[in-house]
Amino acid sequence: QVQFVESGGGLVQPGGSLRLSCAASRSIGSINSMRWYRQAPGKQRGWVAMITSGSSTNYLDSVKGRFTISRDNAKNTVYLQMNNLKPEDTAVYYCNGVQDGNYVGSWGQGTQVTVSS
Repeated sequence: QVQFVESGGGLVQPGGSLRLSCAASRSIGSINSMRWYRQAPGKQRGWVAMITSGSSTNYLDSVKGRFTISRDNAKNTVYLQMNNLKPEDTAVYYCNGVQDGNYVGSWGQGTQVTVSS
C-alpha cells in the first residue's frame, strides 16, 4: 500500500489561509483520483476535494470557491490550498487515493486545522 504523510495544518484566524501537503511514498501518477478528506470532532471522516489523473477537480459544496486541490506527480504530492477559512473547517485533514473504487493507501496521521479567533 501507498503511505501518505499530511502536513501544513495549524491554527489560523477566520478568513486566513493554509496550504496542506500530502506526500506519497511512491508515484501517484497512475492513481486515478487523489482526494482530501476531513474529520471534525464527533463526526465521521468525509470527502472534501478530489483531483483526477487528468487534473479534473471536484469539491464539497461548502468549500467551493475557497479551496483548491492540485497535484504534482513529479513530487508525488497533492496539495490543498485553503482560503477564507471558517470555524466550521476545523478538522483533521487526510488524503488518500482511489483506484477502481478502492483506497490505494492506508490512512496517515492527518494534519490538524483549527480555525478560531
